[in-house]
Amino acid sequence: MTVPEGLAWLPAAIWVYLLAFRGRFWLPSVRLGPARDLERWPSVAVIVPARNEAGILASTMPSLATQDYPGRVGVFLVDDCSDDTTAAVAAAAAAGRPVPLTVVTGADRPTGWVGKTWALDQGVAAASDMDPDYLLFTDADIHHPPDSLRRLVSEAVTTGRDLVSLMARLRTATGWERLIVPAFVYFFSQLYPFRAIARRRSRTAGAAGGCILVRAAALRRAGGIAAIAGAVIDDVALGRAVKRAGGSTWLGYADDVASLRPYPALSDLWDMVARSAYTQLRYSPLALAGTVAGLAVVYLGPLVVVVAGAVAADPLVIGAGAAAEVLLTASYLPMIRYYRLPPAWALTLPAAAALYGAMTVDSARRHRRGRGAAWKGRTYARDPA
Repeated sequence: MTVPEGLAWLPAAIWVYLLAFRGRFWLPSVRLGPARDLERWPSVAVIVPARNEAGILASTMPSLATQDYPGRVGVFLVDDCSDDTTAAVAAAAAAGRPVPLTVVTGADRPTGWVGKTWALDQGVAAASDMDPDYLLFTDADIHHPPDSLRRLVSEAVTTGRDLVSLMARLRTATGWERLIVPAFVYFFSQLYPFRAIARRRSRTAGAAGGCILVRAAALRRAGGIAAIAGAVIDDVALGRAVKRAGGSTWLGYADDVASLRPYPALSDLWDMVARSAYTQLRYSPLALAGTVAGLAVVYLGPLVVVVAGAVAADPLVIGAGAAAEVLLTASYLPMIRYYRLPPAWALTLPAAAALYGAMTVDSARRHRRGRGAAWKGRTYARDPA
């Protein structure tokens, strides 16, 4: 075997490692079980940070206000300095429903806080009179089935978890959403394998911000929301804070908890990724270079190897590239099935990886120009966390 032929097997070797030793990240099988009966159902405060969400709350707020939960529950929506009718729409959507809604008028954001964490902190403070056992942090665009809270709390209580989070199903209605969204979840689970998050002795920690149930006492031990005040990637930061404080965490794939937020154009999805990608790399140019190179080798390399082997008429090189291509496509099929897309969409993973590489480079460019993580009219130049 020549040196070029040996190098041709590098992508396939990487894929063997990823599939065998990366916590089965490619299998979206970590799910909540059915709710179990509890002798006592703990009290829960649902905290919803909302900034300019009037267009979506009419569809999502009723799902929270009609939760079939046996214990005491209240919803606290924090109107984060919206310039639309967010508060009025939320109040109207919850009117006459079984679960009471309290609308909190958000105060100006202090220095050192990002908008969402500041809104969450105000929601926690507003719910303090209720003295809840648990807090459910959920986004304004998330729709919950009637048994959502019951299942989350049941999982936390019966398994002794301090934090239970669900990766909400994102929309895949448009072509761009089908290309980007399953890959987004796939890459997230590769970075933060869900099974590793659940292991108490593992250092891997994380959560998905659309749906996080946390024990109030565990949040206090972790330093409260103030411990993640400046975190742009607040969900992962919260999971880390709880786990570092000795808490037990769990993250799974949602069945019916779903985001209704549309991302109709590539630019919408691009902004969603680019606002935090460079933050994920801790603003390191070296990590950026390594990430782009890694994406190229792992996801684009197999096809390049096949083409190079065909040009050189070398069957061994062609076989090396084909083996890697089969492995990467097979690893993506379970996620494609999870999103109920035709199997042929698994072939789009290299294209999605190329786009994610470009988005990550653009994220770094934005930070260099001082634009940072721009979201809902606010820009955070750097995440001190």
